[in-house]
Amino acid sequence: MNTFAYPATLTPDTQNGGFEVTFVDLLEVITHGKDLADAIHQATKCLEETIAARISDNEFIPPPSPANEGHCLVHLPAQMAVKTALYNAMRNASISKTELAKRLNCDEQEINCLMDPHHVSELSRMEAALLTLGQQLVIGSMPKETTLWVSMRSTHPTFFS
Repeated sequence: MNTFAYPATLTPDTQNGGFEVTFVDLLEVITHGKDLADAIHQATKCLEETIAARISDNEFIPPPSPANEGHCLVHLPAQMAVKTALYNAMRNASISKTELAKRLNCDEQEINCLMDPHHVSELSRMEAALLTLGQQLVIGSMPKETTLWVSMRSTHPTFFS
């Protein structure tokens, strides 16, 4: 199961203050925040735009690597995570938008909207598309203030805020 939580490294910026953020799986992604909370916020926005660009350009989206000690997990926002799951499912099944539209008994324009990273889509339609492709949408939640840092001191990772 892909939770779309990408490990990132936050490095203190000794020259300008704040933190620089880089991603383990998306080497082209780099951003900066004036403090820890801003760095995570900027990282989330940057991650979302990077994934949106990859969808728009029909490029491969790597699954998140396991986080190692010292990494922060940056979560893709929910709407983009579902669109990414749908995009990956279509690529993995080698299904065209036209074929998916036939299977969902809709026109291709609806599929274009479902696949458009900047179009807000109905969750029920994205879920139906995923089910058509043999994928089950699973949703979870956590406290808003929780930032997941990984500690590998034991044989199993532990998460703490």
